[in-house]
Amino acid sequence: MTASSPCFTAIEIFDRRPDGVRFSVKLTPKAASNMLDRVELDSDGAARLRVCVTVAPEKGKANKALIALLAKEFGLPKSTIHIQSGDTARLKTLHIDGDPDHLIDQLSRAMTRMSLGI
Repeated sequence: MTASSPCFTAIEIFDRRPDGVRFSVKLTPKAASNMLDRVELDSDGAARLRVCVTVAPEKGKANKALIALLAKEFGLPKSTIHIQSGDTARLKTLHIDGDPDHLIDQLSRAMTRMSLGI
């Protein structure tokens, strides 16, 4: 069971790495609209981003839509966002290439603008 909460920081959601940031996503394909839905807790209490896309999960279309949506909402090039694990699963681990400090700041501002619990 998961719980939603409006009180997360970018530090809790995004894991700083030497070459960028890593974070978890729960993807909902075939949704009514493309959107970054909310930040939620998994069963272990770790924060993850819940994302909805309208396309079906066939032949990588949902993954491509996920990357395109994240790039648009976060103001990043698509080429910097990679799925590290979970290619065929709803639960995914993603990595964004770049300076971690700059990325945390940029992602925090974007999530505040979208009212996603930061």
